[in-house]
Amino acid sequence: MSEDERLRRWRLVLGGGEADGTGHVPAGTDAAMDGTLAALYGEKGAHGRGGRERSAGLGGSAPSVARWLGDIRTYFPSSVVQVMQRDAIDRLGLSTLLLEPEMLEAVEADVHLVGTLLSLNKAMPETTRETARAVVRKVVDDLEKRLATRTRATLTGALDRSARVSRPRHRDIDWDRTIRANLKNYLPEYRTIVPERLIGYGRAAQSVKKDVVLCIDQSGSMAASVVYASVFGAVLASMRSIATRLVVFDTAVVDLTDQLDDPVDVLFGTQLGGGTDINRALAYCQSQITRPADTVVVLISDLYEGGIRDEMLKRVAAMKASGVQFVALLALSDEGAPAYDREHAAALAALGAPAFACTPDLFPEVMAAAIEKRPLPIPDMATHQ
Repeated sequence: MSEDERLRRWRLVLGGGEADGTGHVPAGTDAAMDGTLAALYGEKGAHGRGGRERSAGLGGSAPSVARWLGDIRTYFPSSVVQVMQRDAIDRLGLSTLLLEPEMLEAVEADVHLVGTLLSLNKAMPETTRETARAVVRKVVDDLEKRLATRTRATLTGALDRSARVSRPRHRDIDWDRTIRANLKNYLPEYRTIVPERLIGYGRAAQSVKKDVVLCIDQSGSMAASVVYASVFGAVLASMRSIATRLVVFDTAVVDLTDQLDDPVDVLFGTQLGGGTDINRALAYCQSQITRPADTVVVLISDLYEGGIRDEMLKRVAAMKASGVQFVALLALSDEGAPAYDREHAAALAALGAPAFACTPDLFPEVMAAAIEKRPLPIPDMATHQ
């Protein structure tokens, strides 16, 4: 990299002013890029060259913000655009402007933007609602394309393995797998295999094999997790061998199972924010369990309990004692673990339900392990103490 190019980049990073020390003056495209960065990251009271005051701000109208959104998409790649959008919403308080259709049409949609839109759902005017749904649908469709095929393949394999029986009736024997499992017992003199271990098909191959309950904390900090969980819920619901129930909660509990055929409807049925009553949510989930030995309950929460802590832990212990596979996720997102209640995480771990953050790419493996009743693939960096 040349010295001029190095100074150019440092000038864009530092934002000008006498302290930058580069001596570089942006021109043309660089000047336009510098303007978009200054609108978001400039500091009030700082002065650029020529005595012009630079200040952070995008103006108070949606058209000016929409133009800025168009500019950053012109000068920066999509991944950088998404970061700048999130910073603009956080630093400059632009949430209310997301209620403007023209701004939504200009925005680069991602999971975080969907979370912001959902938090504004109840305040959204009808003129914006259809545009907002289109933005949410684009993100959801992209996530389904990325996650659905691998999730179905992983869980179908887990369901098949969990359905095999070790003492099958003659008509239920899977001869291909049985032969391969007993090759070590081949007797050359008799030219035969002694089948010490029989492997059979489940006798209800097309019936529901597992019940899955997704219990999702919809407090504001869990926005990305709500988006991913809704997509996964729709994918699981599309599998005939899994009966899926999706429950969201704050201080109230809402069962959105009947909307699982469309995750966008699920998302607009949530209300991000508010308090948290995990005990009440688990009580409802517990009341819906009819086949505990074939049920997986996935609690997705930062574990800040506003309800009755001891009752919450007793419910988890009772479900596990009845045969339920209980999974506690601090987050279902790419960001890692949020702030969470460490005392409650430790108490769940003591019950044999370690709490950890899970990425969307790891979630199919976590579910497969729960279905097969084997140890969960907990990431090394996960908190499960």
